[in-house]
Amino acid sequence: MPIGGVISKARVPVKVWSDLKLIESQAIDQLVNTANLPCVYKHIAVMPDVHVGIGATVGSVIPTKDAIIPAAVGVDIGCGMLALKTQYTSEVLEGRLKKIRDKIEAYVPVGPTAHRSPLKGAEGWEGWKEAAQCHRAVQDLMNRARAQLGTLGGGNHFIELCLDTEGAVWIMLHSGSRHIGKSLAERHINLAKGLLRQSLINLRDPNLAYLTKGTKEFEAYWHDLKWAQEYAYQNRRLMLELVMKATQEGLGRQEPIKSQLLVNCHHNYVALEHHFGEDVFVTRKGAVRAQEGDYGIIPGSMGTRSFIVKGKGNPESFNSCSHGAGRRMSRTEAKRRFTTEDLCKQTAGVECRKDQGVVDEIPQAYKDIHAVMNQQSDLVEIVAELKQVLCVKG
Repeated sequence: MPIGGVISKARVPVKVWSDLKLIESQAIDQLVNTANLPCVYKHIAVMPDVHVGIGATVGSVIPTKDAIIPAAVGVDIGCGMLALKTQYTSEVLEGRLKKIRDKIEAYVPVGPTAHRSPLKGAEGWEGWKEAAQCHRAVQDLMNRARAQLGTLGGGNHFIELCLDTEGAVWIMLHSGSRHIGKSLAERHINLAKGLLRQSLINLRDPNLAYLTKGTKEFEAYWHDLKWAQEYAYQNRRLMLELVMKATQEGLGRQEPIKSQLLVNCHHNYVALEHHFGEDVFVTRKGAVRAQEGDYGIIPGSMGTRSFIVKGKGNPESFNSCSHGAGRRMSRTEAKRRFTTEDLCKQTAGVECRKDQGVVDEIPQAYKDIHAVMNQQSDLVEIVAELKQVLCVKG
């Protein structure tokens, strides 16, 4: 049973895996507004990292029948995590972290930048055959999209080296579909809002405008959505290759890094799944699929813990779990409240930026990851607990 109980004042229930008293009133309003939509199926599942989003809350699982809400997916289509357990243990990192960080930053473009020319692996991606069918307004962005495949982006995206409780070295990274995904999302979100106005349907929040299956607008979005999700998946895969190369060089090793376990999962996406006897579109907005046996990644914040998990297949959550700790304050509030001195204290022992530009990512701007994990013990089991020792921010 969800630890927070059920919000029952909407058309369908909202089942909450969080302490209701700790959820912002604005987020509660967003959940109720979403649950009142005629296309929402059965109930909404709310993960313990829930917080206010645009239209729909971050940390929500929204099943819909014959419809998708583009703004609920958001602008970073396919955003997600990748983690790889290496063959190395902690002693190989001694005295090497700064050199490895420099190598990673040299190999992987961050922020809005791109590679000078597309990676060989990017050029060979099969998805370019489908790119010509994407929204015509983004066709002139495809060259940039090629050069951004294998790049980090900005905001809360990151690359980390971590140690588990046994001392094994892990590579972990967080990124999505870059500028091309954002551009596609914005086109379809605006189209859905325009169709809503034309239909004279009155929603409490226009950001919840949805597209209905069977219409040309829905089919166009469903195509572009799946394409951008695959782009995001490939982006993380190619970035991993660069980070592995940078780490190997930073360690001064001839032996290539070998994978002991690899997990690559979305946490901002839509999938067509079967639940409670029906085929439905499941939007995980800041949530990870946690079918029985599924591996997933639940990161904390820079300087805290992260977790590799395995799903328990809880049907009430639509086989889902949280995608991280979740913010407990806005970026603006974090910058107002904390200083670079605070950042240095909270990231002690982590090789990372410690300047004003990343104060909004300070650990105390996020919820307690251990509390978040405790609230979803019926959704996942913990496979590994990781502690960051190096972090590259976008």
